[in-house]
Amino acid sequence: MGKRYYCDYCDRSFQDNMHNRKKHLNGVQHHRAKKAWFDNFKDAAAILREERAKEPCRKFLQTGQCGFGPSCRFSHMTDRDMEILKKQVDDERRRREDPDLGRASPERSIEEWLARREKRRACLNTGSVLKMEDEEREENSDIPPHFLSIPDLPPSLLPPPPGGWKHTVQNEWG
Repeated sequence: MGKRYYCDYCDRSFQDNMHNRKKHLNGVQHHRAKKAWFDNFKDAAAILREERAKEPCRKFLQTGQCGFGPSCRFSHMTDRDMEILKKQVDDERRRREDPDLGRASPERSIEEWLARREKRRACLNTGSVLKMEDEEREENSDIPPHFLSIPDLPPSLLPPPPGGWKHTVQNEWG
């Protein structure tokens, strides 16, 4: 059967050889999927700039739908959406300018993470794994919340499940 190449952006696989890979990586579908993936990471200021430069989509305004979807070259944002986006940009700018606002965020510091890591290692060494698992369920996940809000992640980029991956031993060969 041979090696297979899996594209995380397009969520598809194909036989891996130079011709197929080059054809896929230069294809329109791959470029669109890659652009859509990186658009998820744009900051609000860039999105606002782009949306202000676009004209409103007449089809979207009339029917509430557009056949081009996110790849439409016209804006699908309403005035209310633009106001919300502008407020979000202003909030981000204020947080960058005032360092005290950034410290009040619920995100954890590196010191907290290191302390939890040492506590976890100590629990593993003493054998109190069950107690450690109960404490971890009470705490929030290590994964920042903005990573969990990204829609349609490929399987290889999904975060691990809350309890971690279950390790199963397979003794059967062949």
